[in-house]
Amino acid sequence: MPCKSRKPRILIAGLGNLLLMDDGVGVHAIQELQKNPPAGAVVVEVGTAVLQALHLLEWADKVLAIDAMHAGRRPGTVYAFGAEDVAQGGVQASLHELNFLAALDFLKRRTKPEIVIFGVEPEKIDYGLDLTPAVAASLPALTAAIREQVRRWRGEREVCGG
Repeated sequence: MPCKSRKPRILIAGLGNLLLMDDGVGVHAIQELQKNPPAGAVVVEVGTAVLQALHLLEWADKVLAIDAMHAGRRPGTVYAFGAEDVAQGGVQASLHELNFLAALDFLKRRTKPEIVIFGVEPEKIDYGLDLTPAVAASLPALTAAIREQVRRWRGEREVCGG
């Protein structure tokens, strides 16, 4: 079947536990993005309920996941990498990202969506609803990077399948 020209279906998924300070950075980023969602993207707070988002993963051509990630840099550092980097062990990922990638195995479709993961180096993971100042200060740069990734994806001309 020939390809049809259409914009990709883009999902932005915020991962993490909002009750554990910086672990909830993905959810906090989603709350910021929901104030002015990027054009052409569905913005969803997934939290730790990854399996409940399977229907959205089935729908999406492109997925942007946001989560806290320990990689040894200064708290608030923003990382961007492909899902294949995590799957092949190239990047130390959080528990949520591994659950997120494992959930892709449950998809019924043949081709998996393209996935980009944005991670933020946490400072403190402990009981609490607020981000630490360093991680909270990273939110504008994080949301700007997310918006830029969506713009790049929206610029693509052709999507095949589904």
